[in-house]
Amino acid sequence: QVQLVESGGGLVQAGGSLRLSCAASRNIFSIYAMGWYRQAPGKQRELVAAISTGGSTNYAESVKGRFAISRDSAKNTVYLQMNRLKPEDTAVYYCNANSRLVGNNYWGQGTQVTVSS
Repeated sequence: QVQLVESGGGLVQAGGSLRLSCAASRNIFSIYAMGWYRQAPGKQRELVAAISTGGSTNYAESVKGRFAISRDSAKNTVYLQMNRLKPEDTAVYYCNANSRLVGNNYWGQGTQVTVSS
């Protein structure tokens, strides 16, 4: 079992920055790909950014050039640096850990990000 705890959400003005953190309960990055998803009211959950076990990253088109995903294996923590935030980035952001190798998928509880115009 893996627990994921997100932090770092909040209220920010458009153009501002936030950094989200996702702390895993143990060292899992060698077998789990990590991702950040978001869900706005009335919309489906969507992938924002992901980092593979090998360190490759990919981003939703809407956040490319503004967001950056990274991880710190020593701290068992994944980060999402969000810059030049827009009101349309407002959503609950969820951390995800997925491993095809062991067939497990875990979600954090989510953290609210609100961007005011």
